[in-house]
Amino acid sequence: MDIALDKVTEIILRLRAVEVKEGATDPDSGSNPTDDGSIDILVGGTDDATEQEIRSMVAGLNEDERADLGALLYIGRGDYEAAEWRTAVDFAKEREAAGDTVMRELLGTPDGASLLEEGLDALGIPMDTPEAP
Repeated sequence: MDIALDKVTEIILRLRAVEVKEGATDPDSGSNPTDDGSIDILVGGTDDATEQEIRSMVAGLNEDERADLGALLYIGRGDYEAAEWRTAVDFAKEREAAGDTVMRELLGTPDGASLLEEGLDALGIPMDTPEAP
């Protein structure tokens, strides 16, 4: 893999933070967090900083790293087997060249974090989780 495991792990963790959020359930919220029980923290929106961080991280990857990320997603989703890694990477590069970016696929897939983790697992690579203090 050309992408470092810590980069994949960081993307997975940030994707999880975005995936737990839901659409606007309190559209008339104008109160402060104390008054509404801080429920708006789990509401996603267009100004979601975590999603912007993911976008920035993926945009900062080179072509090979983005292809690896796409291949992990495809393997985790079951489109390819772990033994077909090279084919999955080539397919990810073709998709990227055609304008169907890994960013769109990651953020457009409700369980993208789990699929990336399943891709790592299929390759026999344990996820590099940060140690708790």
